[in-house]
Amino acid sequence: MEGQEYRTCKKCKTTFEKIVVQNNYSICPNCGAYLRVHAYRRIESLEDKGTFREFKHEIDYPTQVKDPAYKEKINEMSAKYNLDEAIAIGEMKIGGHDVAIGVMDGRFLMGSMGYIVGERVTRLFEIATRKKLPVILFCCSGGARMQEGMISLMQMEKTANAVKVFNDAGGFYISVLTNPTMGGVTASFAMLGDVILAEKGAMIGFAGARVVEQNTGEKLPDDFQTAEFQKSHGYVDDVVTRQELRDKLIFLLDMHKRKINLPKLFGMKRKIPFRKRQSQKRSLDLTNRRTAWETVEIARSQKRPTCRNYIDKLFDNFYELYGDRIGGEDHAIIGGIASFHGRPVTVIGNQKGKENIQDALYRNFGMASPSGYRKVMRLAEQAEKFGRPIVFFIDTIGADCRKQSEINGQGVAIANVLNKIGTLKTPTLSIIIGEGGSGGALALGIGNEVWMLENAVYSVLTPESYSSIIWKDNSRAPEAANRMKMCARDLLELGIIDRIIDEETPVTVENMAGICKELDMNINSFLMKYEGINPDQIAKERYIRFRNF
Repeated sequence: MEGQEYRTCKKCKTTFEKIVVQNNYSICPNCGAYLRVHAYRRIESLEDKGTFREFKHEIDYPTQVKDPAYKEKINEMSAKYNLDEAIAIGEMKIGGHDVAIGVMDGRFLMGSMGYIVGERVTRLFEIATRKKLPVILFCCSGGARMQEGMISLMQMEKTANAVKVFNDAGGFYISVLTNPTMGGVTASFAMLGDVILAEKGAMIGFAGARVVEQNTGEKLPDDFQTAEFQKSHGYVDDVVTRQELRDKLIFLLDMHKRKINLPKLFGMKRKIPFRKRQSQKRSLDLTNRRTAWETVEIARSQKRPTCRNYIDKLFDNFYELYGDRIGGEDHAIIGGIASFHGRPVTVIGNQKGKENIQDALYRNFGMASPSGYRKVMRLAEQAEKFGRPIVFFIDTIGADCRKQSEINGQGVAIANVLNKIGTLKTPTLSIIIGEGGSGGALALGIGNEVWMLENAVYSVLTPESYSSIIWKDNSRAPEAANRMKMCARDLLELGIIDRIIDEETPVTVENMAGICKELDMNINSFLMKYEGINPDQIAKERYIRFRNF
């Protein structure tokens, strides 16, 4: 019923008045299926009213394409849908932010990418680079446009190059994948966003499910290539509903403003001097009252707050981002963007599951796999690009040591994290909140400063492993803990850490308000200390810190 005042849901076959469907975000009121949204209607639903200005360029189809049937089809699509191609590009405001926007329209030859689509996408990024605008690009495509042959295929490289130039200039790109996003579009600009969102239920992939089944003879699962499937396999940052999409886009734009006046955001006229190792004498006195093994037991307590508990208490508007973008999502590592007193930061940490055994298994007891460390590196590189400080929360017995993690390159993954984070040109703060075990913890411990809670521990391996290796008797773990110098007081004396965060009593979820007040004040001081420092100097200071060991 295209062009009439009614619209029929293809899934449940129910017919509604168009206005009813439009007022429901183009979602079927009967079965909840997401109906196709036309390009200009999508723009209208997102823009600050009346601000969209379309980029109009006279671009002709390739003269090399001689197929008369193709030209007839183009004319037919143009007349039927009042579209001149499968994408509209332009500039608008959303939530007060000036953005460059592109929206693909699946009605026009299934949103396939030929020369004109590739050219418009490329020009969108070129204009955004020149005008220093963020880009929001809604992808909807069946893939490359077959009628244009190899010319169509060349658009993949052209658009990917344009994104790279934009990225190198520091531009912020949000890619929104809608139903369907397939083929050459998936394999080029669609999957290159700084943040990749996918609409609920959208089909996303390279080769379609039918093609995969025909070529392999394999029966695929029902959720294969859905947005949810892609999130669980690490390829998209979030799955969003249409109702929340505009607000999430505005939030992400808010968090990626090009320039931020930090002193103004903090409500201060001058920088706060950093409080160097304050309150350390009390920490040394108190921790000397208990044995190292008692401290280990406190650090491992189920009552001790997790990374997420600290994130929720210390930061506002935490937006978790998912995946390593190459096939894995590790729930032992959580990370994303948040604000701290109005200042955008990246927060990353080991997450132990403490609610029940299912939660513990889901989080793999906080032991990260290679995909987890690749996620850490991805988020850290993104933080560097946009000048966001990083706060790491460390709480892990160590890296995952199962067979599959070894096959997937656990050592390589950790090495790459150390290599990258060690040279980041943005401030990094590492806070050990529970256990800090071996290289698995060190991967998040590459801070310009490293702090420890009073009852946390940090060591090359567990006391049980130490006693088993050294004495062939893991029952001597308490003795090993004392020998290993793994408590905060020992590590402060060795210069391994820079600060001990006092615990008047061992911190739990119920009593963590006091320690969060102390952390809040000190994190504030840390951020102010590094505001305005040359990025190269930040990296140099971190290099010297570890060079001195």
